[in-house]
Amino acid sequence: MLAEKGMRIPDLTKADERTIAAVVNAYAHDPEATSRISTNTRIGTMTPAALRAIDMSLKAFGENVVESSTQLRHYVTNKLIEESDNPDPRIRVRALELLGKISDVGLFADKTEVTITHQTTGDLKDALRAKLQRLVGPDTIDAEIIEDTDVDVPEMGAPRPALPRKARKAEPVPVVDLDAAMDGWDD
Repeated sequence: MLAEKGMRIPDLTKADERTIAAVVNAYAHDPEATSRISTNTRIGTMTPAALRAIDMSLKAFGENVVESSTQLRHYVTNKLIEESDNPDPRIRVRALELLGKISDVGLFADKTEVTITHQTTGDLKDALRAKLQRLVGPDTIDAEIIEDTDVDVPEMGAPRPALPRKARKAEPVPVVDLDAAMDGWDD
């Protein structure tokens, strides 16, 4: 940026060249650690010529990696094409399989389809009712509600009337907490 504004950048010195080599080598070995130790104080001790050369070297290194991976991809693809004409059927089939797995071709790519069906609460209740009906059986009939105002129904919490002596005690009916029983059914 300073060079673009007209600052004259002097030629590299031998010390600059050693600094450039050390920094570029450090970035090549461990870029994260080198970035952590490259503090403003350390960078401030370098000359503008060295900083500019380091910047250009690191950019060129990054671009070369991209070019190299593209070239390597083409090389491997071309070699697989050559091997697909191999007289040995095992090598030929394996080369064709690997060619098919190239992302551009995608012939043997494993694909998983996920279908999400959104339903309303009413639809879910109807589906649950239908499943419960199938489990209980088709012969089951819902109880009919008969409203009769002449029947004395004790209030909740009121003491129960005593049973006559000859009446047999029925087994208690277990209480089921439906909310707790259906916990985890959201999945």
